[in-house]
Amino acid sequence: MKRVQTVLWTLLMLLATACMAYAAEQGGGEAHGLPWKDFLFRVVNFILVVAIIWKFAGKQIKEFFKGRQYQIKTELEDLDARRKQAEVKLKEVEKSISNIETEKKTILDDYRKQGEALKASIVADAQRKADNIKAQAETAVSQEVKLATERLRAEVADMVVEAAEKMLKEKLSDKKQQQLVDDYVTKVVLN
Repeated sequence: MKRVQTVLWTLLMLLATACMAYAAEQGGGEAHGLPWKDFLFRVVNFILVVAIIWKFAGKQIKEFFKGRQYQIKTELEDLDARRKQAEVKLKEVEKSISNIETEKKTILDDYRKQGEALKASIVADAQRKADNIKAQAETAVSQEVKLATERLRAEVADMVVEAAEKMLKEKLSDKKQQQLVDDYVTKVVLN
């Protein structure tokens, strides 16, 4: 059976070749009107060439287009799956974007609270240091007042002693002064 088909196809190819040769021979002269024979031979030749191509390359052509169809179908399914994944990711991104405002507000509130707490601690620390400085200043002032008071007392005592000495010198004569010194020395010695 296969031999018969091979012989038939070979005969068809020879017939097609002959038709092409005859059409070329007939189409070379100048004829008036429509060249129906030439047209008929060309149509038969076209049908024979298409049949031969279909016989020998038909399976490969079918497989090529089936493979291409399968490839396109696979790519479309893959693209559809990727589109669905992209939609899911888009929803996640949109959700995270909507949460960004609340997160931003929360973060800003937290930082504001931390800032206020830090400010309060700095102010409290500064107040404590100011109180310490004030206490130190009061201590230093009271010590200075004591020292000044003691100096004043010493100066006043010196002044009083000088004034008393001056007064005594004016009122006491050398003789009376000698007598007073002797009396005091005697009392000190006796005690």
